[in-house]
Amino acid sequence: MAEHDGEDRTITAEGLRRTFGAVPAVDGVDLHIPGGRIFGFLGPNGAGKSTLVKILTTILDPTAGKATVAGYDVQRQGGKVREAIGVALQDVGLDPLMTARELLVLQSQLFGKSGEEARQKAERLLVTVGLDDVDPKKRAGAYSGGMKRRLDLALALVNDPRILFLDEPTTGLDPASRVGIWEEVRRLNEELGMTIFLTTQYLEEADRLADEIAIIDKGKIVARGTPDELKREVGDEVVELQFAQCEEAAQAYDALAGIAPNRQASGHDVRLYFGRAAENVPELVRALDGAGIRLQGLTIEQPSLDDVFLRVTGQALEHEVDGAGDATAGPPAPDGLASGEPARDAALAAANEEVTP
Repeated sequence: MAEHDGEDRTITAEGLRRTFGAVPAVDGVDLHIPGGRIFGFLGPNGAGKSTLVKILTTILDPTAGKATVAGYDVQRQGGKVREAIGVALQDVGLDPLMTARELLVLQSQLFGKSGEEARQKAERLLVTVGLDDVDPKKRAGAYSGGMKRRLDLALALVNDPRILFLDEPTTGLDPASRVGIWEEVRRLNEELGMTIFLTTQYLEEADRLADEIAIIDKGKIVARGTPDELKREVGDEVVELQFAQCEEAAQAYDALAGIAPNRQASGHDVRLYFGRAAENVPELVRALDGAGIRLQGLTIEQPSLDDVFLRVTGQALEHEVDGAGDATAGPPAPDGLASGEPARDAALAAANEEVTP
């Protein structure tokens, strides 16, 4: 998406680092996001996503390195950055006793609009996010989750930002509300040329919206590219093997090492990556039969961002749950990838709580 008015809508970072004590939350991150793009930012919990967003939105100072947003240095020109951006963080902070119009008018006046200008702005934004037909006397506390997200998005648009930061904007929403937010994000980008920095734990969301994606793990960028580029790096096709027991899946993972060096195991399933998957199926079945491992199901499909995420982080996103409500177990870490670091994760969680505004 080209920039519509020639204004700088880029985001850059060079050697960006932020530590909490001895713990690096962001560890040497380099970014260049051209104007007018939707940039998806993914990572496990505790990977550094929220810390990086707080640096780019001037909530936190970096320990080292530099970053610019809309052409302004986040440390030296924080006020200019804040004038150029809109921010909708994961935790929606709405006064439950105020109506949507009251909140929008107040926010507009804080940005210097007169009373009439603020009221006109509020009406336009309610139309923009599809809340104009809601009872004007209804207080924000009575809104559904999806309506609150839409109102929060409207509040982030009050200052006509060039760049919009959305931190997990659809977490906890029902599928219909989630799709509605997706449509609005895409419209803002296509019609207004707005750069959108999107953090999410929904891989489908990143796949459908993002022009480019980066994955952060343990404070470092471990993968970057368009969704299609990242999926091609995994393989052209995937064979998914299903087993009745997790132990059988683990045995199959080991037994198939010689046939499929590029593979992942997660729970009851093993996913194998090939250039031409169908040609390898007979050999896979024979190998499993020879090892006495009973196969319950087999499918062939295209790689997904789930496969990319598993490959570069060695784990599944923590929001995913199985039918019993338990977190889905992560796969064995690929060669060269360390397993999780509980002490680091706990330290980062505690540090982030301390700096959350």
